[in-house]
Amino acid sequence: MTASLLSGEKTIRTSAFAAVALAAMGTLSCSSNSGKENQSETEMFTATVVTDTNSFTSGAEGPAVDSKGILYAVNFEKSGTIGMVTDSGEAGIFVELPEGSVGNGIRFNSRGEMLIADYPQHNILKVDMATKAISVYAHEARMNQPNDIAIDNRDRLYASDPNWKEGTGNIWRIDTDGTVTLLEENMGTTNGIEVSPGNDILYVNESVQRKVWAYDLSPEGNISNKRLLIEFPDFGMDGMRCDQNGNLYITRHGKGTVAIVAPDGTLVREVIMNGKMPSNLAFGGPDGQTIYVTIQDKGNVEKFRTDTPGREWKQFAH
Repeated sequence: MTASLLSGEKTIRTSAFAAVALAAMGTLSCSSNSGKENQSETEMFTATVVTDTNSFTSGAEGPAVDSKGILYAVNFEKSGTIGMVTDSGEAGIFVELPEGSVGNGIRFNSRGEMLIADYPQHNILKVDMATKAISVYAHEARMNQPNDIAIDNRDRLYASDPNWKEGTGNIWRIDTDGTVTLLEENMGTTNGIEVSPGNDILYVNESVQRKVWAYDLSPEGNISNKRLLIEFPDFGMDGMRCDQNGNLYITRHGKGTVAIVAPDGTLVREVIMNGKMPSNLAFGGPDGQTIYVTIQDKGNVEKFRTDTPGREWKQFAH
């Protein structure tokens, strides 16, 4: 059910940086940076800057790391692009989306394809990383806007779908054939979404209501047994990711922190970022223990080290 964009699959513009980086893949996981860089990565839970201020727009979002360790995030330099970033902070445009499309969440499936929530067009886009072709993986006109996306071990996607004006939202499942199914409607402003390491829990947060919900996730991709995991007294939330032990990392938009929450809902710690508006995060680095965070008020990417590899990094990348 994949439909081609425009008159055919769109060929992206790859910068000279991207071409060089792609030719040298593998260097992120084995190269030795400066002593200063190595030292900073050993300082657990201390945020450092990766890219220059305003290298991304204020819509910096959707970080995701491929199996070779390269970081991608939306809206590098201008809206409608996907940026490509090395761990040392070198960055460039990897892909320009079709006219009218703007990305939000990004995930990689088990085949290494990039999947992007295109919120203005109500699409999930697919990027073939070898050919640089972009196609529509799924489309659902009933969506407010596909925002963040999560992926399970069967390559099924789960999309949050906020209506910011009304303070409401939905959850959708996108199967591998592009079929879109509404899982729950009339929630709060659904935003961050993630699957547990065991693929048996789906987490969804409501940014305005400051609540994180947990659902049982069946092998068929259905949800049940909704319960409140944690509720914060102030500030908003955005993206979420799990480590392989099931701890949930949540960006606290406006507070400038990343909250780490245990599977039982206990707040373990909050990592202080340099910017005040972290939007989303992804696990990467040579061991899956580097957290990359997009920062909207700074228009850049920051990172910090944690003590446990990411769930998705472990499941798909290594």
